[in-house]
Amino acid sequence: MSAQKSVQIVRRGVSEMPKPLEQLSEEEIIKKKCISRVMTHTLSYLTSELVKHGFEWLLPVIFSKSTDPLWPDPGASVEKRVEVEIYGETVRTTLSMIVHKVVACSLAYPKLFTLSPNIRIERKERAHTGIHAYEFTQLDFEVRDATSKQIRTLVEKLLYGLIKNLKRNLKDELTFLGRYENLNVPSKPFKVYDRTDLEHKYGKKWETRVVLEAKEPLWIINIPREFYDFEDFDSGKWDNYDLILPKYGEVLSGSRREWNYRKIVKKMDRDGVNKENFKALLTLAKKGRIKPSAGAGIGIERLVSWITGVKHIGETQPFPKIPGKVYEL
Repeated sequence: MSAQKSVQIVRRGVSEMPKPLEQLSEEEIIKKKCISRVMTHTLSYLTSELVKHGFEWLLPVIFSKSTDPLWPDPGASVEKRVEVEIYGETVRTTLSMIVHKVVACSLAYPKLFTLSPNIRIERKERAHTGIHAYEFTQLDFEVRDATSKQIRTLVEKLLYGLIKNLKRNLKDELTFLGRYENLNVPSKPFKVYDRTDLEHKYGKKWETRVVLEAKEPLWIINIPREFYDFEDFDSGKWDNYDLILPKYGEVLSGSRREWNYRKIVKKMDRDGVNKENFKALLTLAKKGRIKPSAGAGIGIERLVSWITGVKHIGETQPFPKIPGKVYEL
């Protein structure tokens, strides 16, 4: 699941859409450049660390017959799926590379990552949440035979090191953005909360309460989601996780993966997922070639939004892609 699916939270100060690059004032250009330096350093640090940890860097997929169904996740808000015809076949723009990650990790690359462009035509009312874009990038990664705890530990190390590194190397930029003093290096390990406990405490609006009350990054586990997240049929629990950032919501979504053919088919039938869109995955699973793995996807623009403290995620994009609005560039 995506890092863009988070609860609709209208944060303080979101009153107008980000301006396109060509309309920015000189002072706004300076701010844009500071944000860009943070973005550059963030991408450099995260990708370098993954390479150091033995990950292979794969190139992304733009069009495919198979992509994330984003169903039946209740947090998804895609109002239109972009489909085009290529050589007489219907293909879709990438919603996320989860299916490709699972296949690639199983067959050839035990530790992999990619910077994946995601196209999700969100409902127009999400324009003013400040945290949604209809075109964004995920840092997607997957590890064969990994546990959920191992992935969460890796993410905690990456985020801890990133913030520490940014404060050491980009003090001037963070100071200009008003973030140097109040952007704290997070404590490890991050706190972990079970979704069922939060529902019992806060009710159906639990995610809104958690996001607004959080002081540091935290984990939410056991969230009902798509067929590829591991589900224990006996206990009803899901072996998955979301990383929540204070005031900005879910920035990462991941899980241990389903790899058993019978379970995958049973979940697809239960959830009404069209199996025709996942024939390659199902064929491999039936032959026993899909291997156990775990991974996640980090929403880069949302991560940088939190780091820089911007009012709208579009400020982190040179050419904003905001729900309900189409810019010239």
